[in-house]
Amino acid sequence: MLAVLFICRHTSIEHLKRVNARSGDVCSIWNFDGNIAYEDIIRATNNFEIRYCIGTDGYGSVYEARLPSSKIVALKKLHRLEAEEPAFDKSFRNEVQVLSNIRHKNIVKLYGFCLHNRCMFLVYEYIENGSLFCALRDDAHAVELDWSKRVNIVKGIAHALSYLHHDCTPAVVHRDISSNNILLNSTMEPFVADFGASRLLDPDSSNQTMVAGTYIWLYCSRTCVHDGCKGNAMCIASGWWH
Repeated sequence: MLAVLFICRHTSIEHLKRVNARSGDVCSIWNFDGNIAYEDIIRATNNFEIRYCIGTDGYGSVYEARLPSSKIVALKKLHRLEAEEPAFDKSFRNEVQVLSNIRHKNIVKLYGFCLHNRCMFLVYEYIENGSLFCALRDDAHAVELDWSKRVNIVKGIAHALSYLHHDCTPAVVHRDISSNNILLNSTMEPFVADFGASRLLDPDSSNQTMVAGTYIWLYCSRTCVHDGCKGNAMCIASGWWH
């Protein structure tokens, strides 16, 4: 099976000395081998066995994998039927195109991808605490997210969006910012993820787009802007009024 992967960054010389020469380290430009990296990922997940699955999103399942270099990565794999759907294939390629050209501390890093008609997956940095949605849904975790942490999460998201809108050429519109697509690391720092619905804007022409995004957040945004947010049921469900 042909595996096609690209590298987003390299590691230090010290780290390379600790990595087996046969490792296809997806985080190292120096000893990277696409075929070996593919084999490492298949072994690390036992061919994407269900016990390594840590979640799902709009068009695939997400797996946790520990590579021979001891690096833990997250893998988003399209299911076979989804990979055959033009809409899902477009989302996959769109995410590769966007994330391979942007760098920001509050945007999840894409290390590589595999593009094959029988196996399509993306390789991301692993974010320990999962999604903001899950953190807010769990009472114990929600209590840990005090006011200052929530403000810092909002600031991190705002910095990421400002970067996408003003510092990228062409500008990038995410189009699906929701608590499901905000990931939190061990210190509750936020990372914007899931760019499958994003769009690049052409600065030399008028841009028009169809409505996209998660319904609950579109509804909540409209209500807050036009009616004034009073902590209505939809906003409470979204988590920020927890």
